[in-house]
Amino acid sequence: MKRKLAILGTAGVMALGACEPRAPFDPTPQTLNAIDSVNLTELMLTTGEPEAAVQFFRSSLADEPDRLDFQRGYAISLTRADRNDEAVIAFERLDEQGNLEDRDRITYAQSLVRLNQWDRAEAQLSLVRGGAEEYRWNQLNAIVADNYERWDAADGFYAKARNLTSQPAPILNNWGVSKMSRGDLVGAARQFSESVRYDPQSFGAKNNLAIARALQGNYALPVVPLSEEERAQIYHNMALVALRQDQPDIARGLLELAVETHPRHFAAAADKLAALQSAVNR
Repeated sequence: MKRKLAILGTAGVMALGACEPRAPFDPTPQTLNAIDSVNLTELMLTTGEPEAAVQFFRSSLADEPDRLDFQRGYAISLTRADRNDEAVIAFERLDEQGNLEDRDRITYAQSLVRLNQWDRAEAQLSLVRGGAEEYRWNQLNAIVADNYERWDAADGFYAKARNLTSQPAPILNNWGVSKMSRGDLVGAARQFSESVRYDPQSFGAKNNLAIARALQGNYALPVVPLSEEERAQIYHNMALVALRQDQPDIARGLLELAVETHPRHFAAAADKLAALQSAVNR
């Protein structure tokens, strides 16, 4: 009861205080600049176009080279822009200063993975405290495990990552690629199908699903949303699988469908079809 009275008493003081005249808040230009800088930094990291973010942080560092938030933003924006060699250098500088946070290490590892620097990526991920509850940490560990063919570990990381995000389509697609690389075509097709279910616009997952099926001898288009251009591209890609599996007649039929289906001239399919027809006529 005493605690409740204390809270009510505080509320009464606040209400009374509101009736008293107060001096208007007059922020200094320095205060406004600091607020604007923090807001813009976060905005550039979350919604900014990657190259524009790189330029923003580079210009900001030219004016204030010791600003840690600008150094961190620059490194992260370089990764987002797929400028991974530069990103690694920026993260190395933060590391030398002792300023790498856990979220930085995950992004640092992402750039290292893209550069195929697997040992260094794994080392950075191992330094992240509490990373097991972060979906990106699990996803990157899964990709590293794939590289070393630690399949059971990869499956564990992919499963954890998939359960830690409400948008698992990219993780499921990567998991499918992992299963396809180890010869589990049925498992791969299952992951690709689920990926498409979460993101029907992902051509990569739809194409991968068709390829996994074609490698099993099933050249029918999967029942997923496809534009005419996507349909034609998948016919073309399945034809390549048929050629690799020494099935030129099936490849020819798929290339004919690709040429007929595409809304414009499909040069790649037309050229391959002409080459196949020429080989038959010799």
